[in-house]
Amino acid sequence: MISCKALRWGAPGQPLTPAVDFELAKGSLTGVIGANGSGKSSLLKVIAGLQKPLAGKVVLETPRRGSLSFLPQQQHLDRQFPISLQELVAAGFWGSKQTPQQRSQRLQAVLDDWCLSGLEHRPLMALSGGELQRALLARMSLAEAPVLLLDEPHAALDEDGQALLWKHVHAWHAEGRTLLVVCHDLAAVRQHIPQALQIKNSGCVLAPSHELIRQQPQMQVA
Repeated sequence: MISCKALRWGAPGQPLTPAVDFELAKGSLTGVIGANGSGKSSLLKVIAGLQKPLAGKVVLETPRRGSLSFLPQQQHLDRQFPISLQELVAAGFWGSKQTPQQRSQRLQAVLDDWCLSGLEHRPLMALSGGELQRALLARMSLAEAPVLLLDEPHAALDEDGQALLWKHVHAWHAEGRTLLVVCHDLAAVRQHIPQALQIKNSGCVLAPSHELIRQQPQMQVA
């Protein structure tokens, strides 16, 4: 589903790793782990087509248009943008062929599912970090893309919010979607994500999550 060949990425003239090759199978669930600044977020942007690689290429088996949904870190959003939570979530309908009635029903179901009912008309600047994160995840719930890229989806979520997140991640995985998830919570990676891509300055390693975390002393978790 996702094939990276001789891929190098980072700032111009400053690649974060040597050229790397890896493939993620259709329907796989993969965590992306590594130290701060190792290039996890920028890798997702390269795969999403939002940032050009320094070398090599990314090949997706499905057409890019409508086939990929990307969850950015909320720090990159403009909280002053004059839209409501409901309008933010409804942006997930982009490219959908549902009728207005179907959209209305689906939107309400997703808002309920992410515990956002009653917050529909709040502007972005009035939302807490956790509420905004759940809104961004709710927007992704409306997308029909077979490839989902999530950059630190657990950020700002409390315990209940994290439980909702992993419930949906497992549901999307069960639907046969391909997921790539940047996550700093190694205990969560080991519990919820079967394989991980570890990024180091020497390259990338793709292996079962529990093996990667166990084999790297600096990555041990309780």
